[in-house]
Amino acid sequence: MTENISAHSGTSVVADRDGEPMVRVENLHRSYGSGAAAVHALRGVSFEVARGELVALKGRSGSGKTTLLNLVGGFDAPDEGRVTVGGTDLSDLGEDGLLELRRDRIGFIFQSFGLIPILTAAENVGVPMRLRRTDPKERDERVELLLALVGLADHAEQRPGELSGGQQQRVAIARALANRPALLIADEPTGQLDAETGLAVMELLRAVVRAEGVTALVATHDATLLGLADRVLELNDGHIVEHV
Repeated sequence: MTENISAHSGTSVVADRDGEPMVRVENLHRSYGSGAAAVHALRGVSFEVARGELVALKGRSGSGKTTLLNLVGGFDAPDEGRVTVGGTDLSDLGEDGLLELRRDRIGFIFQSFGLIPILTAAENVGVPMRLRRTDPKERDERVELLLALVGLADHAEQRPGELSGGQQQRVAIARALANRPALLIADEPTGQLDAETGLAVMELLRAVVRAEGVTALVATHDATLLGLADRVLELNDGHIVEHV
């Protein structure tokens, strides 16, 4: 595939390199505050996520899971260490490059769903493609395919307030897949759902990861959902422990 071209100024072209893991995290440190009051969220975290792998990230509340996801997604920068996504070192990207990365290569799924209330399910799924100026015909076809993939083909014209929590999260998953990302990042995607609905959403997430050929890094506190992952990483006292 094409080499990555990146710069600290201007836009950058981000493309996956063959043979690279989708995510590589090396000696990541991140602290908040200073002196005796400093909170050390990450202390030398290192791991890799292979292409096509669904990795679950567990840890108690406040263990640094969201901090780690923000660093992998390019929303924050580490104090030390580096993050590589698809062969691209995020520290090599300027703000335009990071925006492009998040728009084109990474899909995000949040606990709060994050849907736009006045838009229909179909319109919500189409938002990322509008931002990318995708051809309308191609956009409509992709929206239809994704809603069918998440089992909501018959709910395309309903607004979020007319959908259950599980249905809203399915729309959010479809939206995250809109621009054919290489990586999905999900932060407690079942946190607002009951156990049965949460399990169904996680099973769906696993299925669409396989169907779309994407990689997924999912933070979850629910032990019953961890068995659906290919691998489990635990954040403990700022360090990563792998469960095998």
